[in-house]
Amino acid sequence: MKKLKLLLLFLPLVVLAKGASVEQLFSVQTVKVQKVKTSHSKKNYGFIKADEAKVYEVSPRFGGFVEKLYADKIYKYVKKGEPLAVVYSPEVYKAKEDYVNSYNYTRNRPNKGMLKSAKLKLSLLEVAPNEIAQIVKKRKVSQNTTIYAPQSGYIFMKNINEGSAFNAKTNLFEIVNLDDVWVEVQVFEDDVKWLKHTNDFRVSFKTTDKIYETHAKFLYPELNPKEATLTLRLTLNNKDHTLFPGMYANVISKDKAREYLTLPQSAVILKNGKYYVFVVGEFEGEYEPKEIHVKPLNNETYIILSGINAGDEVVNNSLFMMDSDAQINGLY
Repeated sequence: MKKLKLLLLFLPLVVLAKGASVEQLFSVQTVKVQKVKTSHSKKNYGFIKADEAKVYEVSPRFGGFVEKLYADKIYKYVKKGEPLAVVYSPEVYKAKEDYVNSYNYTRNRPNKGMLKSAKLKLSLLEVAPNEIAQIVKKRKVSQNTTIYAPQSGYIFMKNINEGSAFNAKTNLFEIVNLDDVWVEVQVFEDDVKWLKHTNDFRVSFKTTDKIYETHAKFLYPELNPKEATLTLRLTLNNKDHTLFPGMYANVISKDKAREYLTLPQSAVILKNGKYYVFVVGEFEGEYEPKEIHVKPLNNETYIILSGINAGDEVVNNSLFMMDSDAQINGLY
């Protein structure tokens, strides 16, 4: 195998042009093939969406009229068990009276079936347990009934005002709990294989300096044929309610860290569709071009797939001069 030595016939021209010394011009820098443990990363974009499992509709099983409205503003925050509205319902009022009458009738009788049936009817109408207990305790029926918040959250939809009438099954409120939110990310079909081995996601927003980390992912099993994309869903913890639906998100995904043989891109030259390095020879000033197979790790580093081994020393600068000398010597 022919090996390359730097051709000194170029030196006078370069020295005249640059005014530099021979030692300076040919101070060849080398680098060793290193084994590093790292991961790949990709960047995508997405939007915040409410967790559908934490969207609650308040739809009474009875009709009635609104006497007093506590949840009177859209986007108002309410806590679980907090009163939303006081209503009058003829159906509930009659069921309460039936319960009191059943209690009075069965109080000194062994058969309590009638009482149980009357209580069950109130429960099926979703009258609050504390209100049912007060009926027996006071033996007095209130004509009004209170509707309570089933969960803590923001009122995203309100369909009533004070004095409004409503029918059974009418959706009076929609309460959205934002303790956890979704980030929906559009990914290309080619990224499906990548996502199978990716469980580390870091999400950032313009509104906060906080970086959200999550491993909770779900790929929707449906492809958008027009854009050739799928939707990736991530779940973020949002106990401080910093994030709201519609916010724009930057998503960085990383695969599992693996060991790679690497070289800086400055040590690799691309020639005629092939990649080469100049391996340090046995004698000083001796360099051998060697074909290798690589792929990018990032903008500055190549992964070495084959051709050289860990610890091999290669030239890291002046590759254009090495290339010229190699061509003159017919080493390619």
